[in-house]
Amino acid sequence: MNAPPPTHGFTDALGHPACATLGPALRDALKAAAVPAIDDSRWGMVDAVLGALGVLDADGEVVAAALLYDWPGLAQALGATFNTRFPAVAALVESQRAAEPVWTLHARHPGGSGSEGLRRLLLAMVRDLRVVPILLARQLARMRAAAALPEEEQRALASLTRDIHAPLANRLGIWQLKWELEDLAFRFLEPATYQQIARLLDEKRPAREQYIENVKSTLRAALQAQGINADVAGRPKHIYSIWKKMQRKHVPISELYDLRAVRVLVDDVAACYAALGIVHATWVPVPSEFDDYIARPKRNDYRSLHTAVIGPEGKTLEVQIRTHDMHRQAELGVAAHWKYKEGGGPGGSSGQATAAFERKIAWMRRLLDQSGEEGVLEGELDSELVEDRIYVLTPKGEVVDLPAGATPLDFAYHVHTDVGHRCRGAKVDGRIVSLDHRLRSGDHVEILTGKVSEPRRDWLIASNGFLASARSREKVRTWFNRLDRARNEQAGREMLEKELRRLSLLNADLSPARERFHAASDADLHVLVALGDVGPHQVGRALLEHERAAHEASAPAPAAPAPARKPRSGREGEFTVQGVGNLLVQIARCCQPVAGEAIAGYLTRARGVSVHRPDCAAFQRLAAAEPQRVLPVEWSRAGSGYEVDVELLAIDRKWLLKEITNLVAQSGAGLGSLNTEHVRGGTQLTVRLRLRVADYGQLSSVLGKLAALPGVEQARRA
Repeated sequence: MNAPPPTHGFTDALGHPACATLGPALRDALKAAAVPAIDDSRWGMVDAVLGALGVLDADGEVVAAALLYDWPGLAQALGATFNTRFPAVAALVESQRAAEPVWTLHARHPGGSGSEGLRRLLLAMVRDLRVVPILLARQLARMRAAAALPEEEQRALASLTRDIHAPLANRLGIWQLKWELEDLAFRFLEPATYQQIARLLDEKRPAREQYIENVKSTLRAALQAQGINADVAGRPKHIYSIWKKMQRKHVPISELYDLRAVRVLVDDVAACYAALGIVHATWVPVPSEFDDYIARPKRNDYRSLHTAVIGPEGKTLEVQIRTHDMHRQAELGVAAHWKYKEGGGPGGSSGQATAAFERKIAWMRRLLDQSGEEGVLEGELDSELVEDRIYVLTPKGEVVDLPAGATPLDFAYHVHTDVGHRCRGAKVDGRIVSLDHRLRSGDHVEILTGKVSEPRRDWLIASNGFLASARSREKVRTWFNRLDRARNEQAGREMLEKELRRLSLLNADLSPARERFHAASDADLHVLVALGDVGPHQVGRALLEHERAAHEASAPAPAAPAPARKPRSGREGEFTVQGVGNLLVQIARCCQPVAGEAIAGYLTRARGVSVHRPDCAAFQRLAAAEPQRVLPVEWSRAGSGYEVDVELLAIDRKWLLKEITNLVAQSGAGLGSLNTEHVRGGTQLTVRLRLRVADYGQLSSVLGKLAALPGVEQARRA
């Protein structure tokens, strides 16, 4: 009878050297899990992943998250209680699952220019960046075992490694994994070239190794003779790196200077230049191959001296000289030289996107530098992980890089200007959404287009939230600029009248707004509004501020001012009434002014000071009858909110009220009450809302969005 295959229990995993970083509580929780043993092949994967994490000095949470993902049944055995006790481990496991769609997308579209986008998408989708070393360690384990796979699977795995994992390892400075990932991927993708270079190196390896040992001994003795304390080591050159340099310089392997290379580490900068002088005094330098990255550091702050010399036996030799701190910075610190290795930044990405991506990479590098230390950059975690770019997918699976807060309309204009002009709707993950819907990383976006280019002018109004990208707004503005002035003037007049009508400012003089926005005439102001250079709500705010300033300048003094006292704050500190103390202050129900509008106070006989808008008909009657009761009142802060009545006229349809309440909630306003009344035989509906808004700007934004709802004919203040 055949013996059963050998198995490995979970205690074998907990005894792995990498698990030494598990804290007592975490170790005890894992030890209590009852899970089945695994066979040799599965154990080989677990052992390889733990081994790679051990090389990186991964902390206990990272090691536990790798075990939970790779050991069958472990996550289920531990259950939800474990996730509650160790939320950071649970988040790392979830981040590993979140990365799986990226592998699927790459399988559908291997290689090509989309790889950079997939790398960005990967980092955008994982919440805890400590998951990246786990992904790299697991991929390395798979690549080491790939020889047993069919050729097609080998190439797919190698392509994924080349496009995603190796560049990330390079950028994060995880050199221990990076070089092996690159060599293994190269071996399966270019087997003939790999074998050819390997044979050339194998033929020369014993002689080359002996040559390097002789050089190290000679150089070490020369440095010691001059009193320089230095570490001298040989630097191996990997097959993929050799091939890349041959391709970049268009030279055969025999003309590469750094197949034989040594690195000298000294204590300070002065010793670097002293060592350089000794190297050049010992062997003849190659003038064209000297670089001083200490005096002129690379843009990523990489510092070192690089020189090539004609060494013993007339063979070229590369020598790198740096301090121990420079070496640590170059190998594990922020100064990654991935741009040099990969031939420049990501193609087609904006400077803003690249800066955000590099900040995240730099934070990860510092995290790796300090792994195992208590309180690792905890204060920086939240601020550095705030991503100001998002990465969404086209229907073909291509990654599109957009600013945070981007909408389907921004996506449409990014794809093509004409697609944006013809955009009529959008689907996100197969579901129809509004054009001001905020996209998130990983969303699949599909644009629904019409046959005719018909951008809408309200897309240019920032408060409507249709466009987050300045490039998109400029494309819309350019389209309208091509129209004749008369059409722009008419459109701007209609947009402005609509805004002023709902704010009870329809007949106001526009000269204050013209002065603020440098418009020579009302017609010029209308054109500015039509082209999106000035928003209708900005005009409304300018008119209200002018009215407020004029009212304050002309308001009569109180009949009997109290002695000089500290200004009295009114209702919850929202108003300041100069010269009057110990009085109740309340908003008038007749006009309900909102923060930011011009206001005036009226001293009532029994209810303290009533605050009105200056154009309120009731206030004007009272002020005309008893002008001595008019008091100057100011907003002291945009506080907890202000109530205002809003009235809508809309076609009665299904889901109307639900859409209204959802919109109010999404805009951040509060809904105090809602009443409806049918008109015109029941086909139309009057909806009266009592809203709580923070200030005038929020009110204007809410009114604009309510007016844009399907079937709403009018939205204005009651």
